[in-house]
Amino acid sequence: MADKNEWEEKAANLLKAQLKLKGITYSQLVEKLEAIGVDEKEANIRNKLSRGKFTAAFLLQCLSAVGVSEVRV
Repeated sequence: MADKNEWEEKAANLLKAQLKLKGITYSQLVEKLEAIGVDEKEANIRNKLSRGKFTAAFLLQCLSAVGVSEVRV
């Protein structure tokens, strides 16, 4: 069974992969999040994704902001 760090890494990789597939940079993600009322700094996003430490709500906000409606786990 995967431990907590492995799950965090999986979540971060899932989000990074979706950003890559959509061709969206962290800077563009900031703009897209702002459009749905979420205030995040690019540096904060970069840190969250590099550490893999973020909430499920943040993951859903990001996926929604970039137009992802389905993910396969």
